[in-house]
Amino acid sequence: MKIEDIINEIERIAPPALQEDYDNSGLITGSKLDNVEKALLCLDSTEEVVQEAIDKGCGLIIAHHPIIFKGLKKINGSNYVERAIIKAIKNNIAIYACHTNIDNVLKSGVNGKIADKLNLHNRRILRPMSGKLLKLSVFVPVSHTQEVLNALFAAGAGHIGNYDECSFAVSGSGTFRAGEGAQPFVGKEGERHTQQEEKVEVILPNYILGTVLQQLNVHHPYEEVAYEVYELKNQWLETGSGLIGELENALSVDEFLAFLKDKMELKGIRYTKSGSSTIKKVALCGGAGSFLIGDALRAGADAYVTGDVKYHEFFDAENRLMVCDIGHYESEKFTIPLFAEILSVKFPNFATIFANTNTNPVNYY
Repeated sequence: MKIEDIINEIERIAPPALQEDYDNSGLITGSKLDNVEKALLCLDSTEEVVQEAIDKGCGLIIAHHPIIFKGLKKINGSNYVERAIIKAIKNNIAIYACHTNIDNVLKSGVNGKIADKLNLHNRRILRPMSGKLLKLSVFVPVSHTQEVLNALFAAGAGHIGNYDECSFAVSGSGTFRAGEGAQPFVGKEGERHTQQEEKVEVILPNYILGTVLQQLNVHHPYEEVAYEVYELKNQWLETGSGLIGELENALSVDEFLAFLKDKMELKGIRYTKSGSSTIKKVALCGGAGSFLIGDALRAGADAYVTGDVKYHEFFDAENRLMVCDIGHYESEKFTIPLFAEILSVKFPNFATIFANTNTNPVNYY
């Protein structure tokens, strides 16, 4: 199977445009055109993981964390990043990373996987993204409105929350005069023509604009398509940082800590005092999520589950929110089966192997 096909399926769920500016998700070594028979799934593509891929005959490593976050000026094996890259290239192992782009999706993302483990209901993004949505307005002759709409919807436009095929149309009269050499769909060269049209509007994420416009031009009958694209400041409620939801039943603080430890398979939890005697509303963020403590407070969460919280950041909870630091690795380890689940839907016969190498740099005594 081509690496390109595997990447396309993952990025259908987690588009690269959703990654944070500092991130380096994508294909790090290898060619998209290479064929592979199986993939090794992991959190970190360390030198030991690359060796495991070699030993198991995996031509592709799918990792959550990119092994390269910033530019390398030399590659001489002086650190673990360079050694992993050298070993991968020497042995023709492709390394692909899907990081904050899969963190930032509500459904089928890292935080959604944690919410599944905790059986949270009524889920929503804790800090939605802004500036990622566009509105497309296009003028269509009434006879072709449905064909154009179908094309826009098929290209991915018109999704709002749990609804799809969303649009708005208003009728009016359009005028035009075909110039010399034109081949008008209606009207005559050199004569003003009045046509009953509909102004059709749809919302779409900015990263699919090219695909949507391509399909618009294919299915629109006019030689010159009149359209407008607006940038929206609306929050995109299906993408962003963190997640908040509700437990099926409220738990006491001790019950919740025991529940969290069991469901997330933890050795321990660092936590603050709770501002409530019971825990019902739970916010969470896989990885390093202390930047969302304020968002969790404002959302009325009883508990916030994340990793990598520093000493002074615990004070930000103001004794009104129980912050539970379960560890960076521990909060993201279920990303590995998440990758397998995504790929198994379209490629049920493609072999995905969970790495046996424990890449957690933190040990517990």
